[in-house]
Amino acid sequence: MNLIEQIKESAKKANKKIVLPEGEEERTLKAADIITEKSIASIVLLGNKDAIHAKAKELQLKNIEKIEIIDPCNNPKKEFYAEMLYQIRSKRGMTIEEARKLVENPLYLATLLIKNGEVDGEVAGALNATGDVLRPAFQVVKTLPGVSVVSGAFVMIFKDKQWGDNGVMVFADCAAHPNPTSQELAEIAVVSAKTAKQIAGLDPRVAMLSFSTKGSAKHEMVDKVVEATQLAKEMDPTLKIDGELQADAAIVPSIGASKAPNSEIAGKANVLVFPTLEVGNIAYKLVQRLAGAEAVGPIMQGMAAPINDLSRGCSVDDIVSLVAITACQAQQK
Repeated sequence: MNLIEQIKESAKKANKKIVLPEGEEERTLKAADIITEKSIASIVLLGNKDAIHAKAKELQLKNIEKIEIIDPCNNPKKEFYAEMLYQIRSKRGMTIEEARKLVENPLYLATLLIKNGEVDGEVAGALNATGDVLRPAFQVVKTLPGVSVVSGAFVMIFKDKQWGDNGVMVFADCAAHPNPTSQELAEIAVVSAKTAKQIAGLDPRVAMLSFSTKGSAKHEMVDKVVEATQLAKEMDPTLKIDGELQADAAIVPSIGASKAPNSEIAGKANVLVFPTLEVGNIAYKLVQRLAGAEAVGPIMQGMAAPINDLSRGCSVDDIVSLVAITACQAQQK
């Protein structure tokens, strides 16, 4: 059984309820049908009920009748959610009239369902840009206690089993925060280790990457990584982490032994934390294309509840997999 199938099996056992705000979108409907048929999670679709049922009939989907559908524009609890949103955002200047309008937006209603404990997580982004998905999440669900930044990790599955643990590694941040401070980078390291354990089943060994290994170069960008490593150790004293390390020193045993002989991580890392988003994003895409690695994600980290963002070019299988991951995150919350 491969890792994705293992995640789906774990999701089945978790028995979580996941909301899909883009309920009228074709790939989302097909994914909801599969997820329901295979009992990966309980699904809530947001959208016009007639439009959803008509589309499901057109696509010959068999399980949509079993799925809860909430129409944001014709919702009996609309005023309840508007008042809830107003209470959350009134100190930032939101009026009750603005709240009433926003709860008709499926992306806002999804986060309110999470906040009210009616669902366990959300998957969106097949139609909507990342900023539109995450904005309501930041405003309503917010971040975990002690975490100020949201980041995006990828589980990288390599054909060559020498990398990471049997060909499985975690890369972060590859999706969300452009230029983290040392404090934010430390937070990314800690939550990435949790993702590695919860989703990929790894015993995380975290390498904080740079263009320097143990003082081989001097620069303020190196200093940021060194400081972040120390802060991460203070945040979680049990965390297996080291830095700053160059990429080869982090993952190649002979080079790690040569460049950082006293490190328990060098040459053995299975979680790579990149110093900026541009590095992480470029790295995962190059590895995906040049090494033929499977990139599962992005798995959004740091939110108080699991809210994951799809690529607008996603496939039906991508949605199914990310719902399973979201259910597993909710299980571990």
